[in-house]
Amino acid sequence: MINTSSTSSVTSRPWLTVAANRSPSAAHSDGSKVRLPSRRVFLSLPAVPLLLRLDASSAPSDPPLALDADLYEFVKDEVRKVVTKAKAAGVLRLVFHDAGTFDKDLNSGGMNGSIVYELERPENAGLTKPVKVLQKAKTVVDSKKPVSWADIIAVAGSEAVSICGGPTIQVRLGRLDSESPDPEGRLPDETLDAFGLKNSFQRKGLSTQELVALSGAHTLGSKGFGSPTVFDNSYYKVLLEKPWSSSGMSSMIGLPSDRNLAEDGECLSWIEKYAKDQNLFFNDFSSAYTKLVNSGVKWRRL
Repeated sequence: MINTSSTSSVTSRPWLTVAANRSPSAAHSDGSKVRLPSRRVFLSLPAVPLLLRLDASSAPSDPPLALDADLYEFVKDEVRKVVTKAKAAGVLRLVFHDAGTFDKDLNSGGMNGSIVYELERPENAGLTKPVKVLQKAKTVVDSKKPVSWADIIAVAGSEAVSICGGPTIQVRLGRLDSESPDPEGRLPDETLDAFGLKNSFQRKGLSTQELVALSGAHTLGSKGFGSPTVFDNSYYKVLLEKPWSSSGMSSMIGLPSDRNLAEDGECLSWIEKYAKDQNLFFNDFSSAYTKLVNSGVKWRRL
């Protein structure tokens, strides 16, 4: 969905392959393996009273209260031990690629941890590394009180923004993990024009304004939008400057979809607002991020 990695998607990588009844593993550049929990572990829940029930509602406006405030602080602390500024872009990209499969008309996909089954897909190339990073935090948290992959990823994304100087975003806990991958072909292609991007985001229940706000996440990573480890409104300032118009710069500044936003009048109006007012960008990004990580969620409630 939103690609905050330092390079664009690659179509040939040693990807993670997940079998139905065994733990997934991924090969790294040094030949070592990262072992991920089996699907049964993904869905393990903390011991709670028999009042626990599943709520299949995916309405982002109706999240549950955090099941345990102390657990939330514990998750944040463990995430911050493993998510550095240099790793923030990859972690944030992981959020968008997990949540970006949501389809509001079909009421399926969304923020459900299914990304751990989808790492072999070309559009998810490079995401094995942030999964490995978050696995360290999840292992520690699970040893005391198991949480879902969806919760870990959602919290990690908000903390990645915060440690890079962006807004503090409160994330609710209680998401349930999927037991299988989401359908393919639901993430917007990085070559889409503004019309295609707006249509894609509308299918996910996101407005043009939310599209532009969330695209500001590309300020992180080495794509030419300011400092790669500082979350600010540089993305919008660069879009207005259009440095790719200079010879030889087109492949060095953002993705084609980024540059195409600046050619659309409706998107341009929001780009101009965010370029002038960083606080407005921070506020709108926080709201859009919260909506994104609540999209398609099946919650557990007490």
